[in-house]
Amino acid sequence: MKLPVVLRRAAQAEFDEAADWYEQQHASLGRDFVAKVQITFVRICQHPGQFPVVFEGIRQAIVDRFPYSVLFQAEPKRIVVLAVFHHRRDPSVWKRRVR
Repeated sequence: MKLPVVLRRAAQAEFDEAADWYEQQHASLGRDFVAKVQITFVRICQHPGQFPVVFEGIRQAIVDRFPYSVLFQAEPKRIVVLAVFHHRRDPSVWKRRVR
């Protein structure tokens, strides 16, 4: 069963900012980033349990070709994305979002 994906406001902002940044670097790179993140969302929805727990029930899915991870919580009826996070950022930023 595919679960719906819900992005928290901070995760949506990170996703949008990264896509804009990549698009400014090279035409169509932003679209490539969005496509790879969306593919990651599909993988998460299909099999959320395949991804490792990295912090207090939060799982991590690595985005192909980009230095980003999707950090999410699998709930019974939905997937909640806490962060679309660059690998070089301080993880304490997204860990503060866990409640």
